[in-house]
Amino acid sequence: MSGVWKFKNGVVRLVENPANEQSSTMKRKALLHTPTNEVISSYASLECKLINLGWERYYEDPDLLQFHKRSSIDLISLPREFNRFKSMHMYDIVLKNRDWFRVIDV
Repeated sequence: MSGVWKFKNGVVRLVENPANEQSSTMKRKALLHTPTNEVISSYASLECKLINLGWERYYEDPDLLQFHKRSSIDLISLPREFNRFKSMHMYDIVLKNRDWFRVIDV
C-alpha cells in the first residue's frame, strides 16, 4: 500500500497520490481474490467469496452492502453501487481477509 493516510471528520482514508488527489491519471485499482487469481468485477462475485469465508450479509441499511463475521467484531460496509467501490473499500476487505485478497493496479 502506497500513499498517505488522511484523517478527516473522524474517518481515516488512503490518498494514493496526495499531490494530485483529484487527477484522472491515477492508476485504477482492482480487488484480486488470491486463491483463484480472479479480479472481483461485481458484488455478486465478491459476496460469494465473502460468504465462503464465513461472512454474513446484513440487510438493515438499504444504502449499503454490509457483511459481518460472527467470530469477530469486524464489519465490512460497501456502497450499494459497484461503480462507487473505491480502493479504500478494497483495502478494508484486504485488511480483514489478509490471506484471501489483495489490491492490484490495473
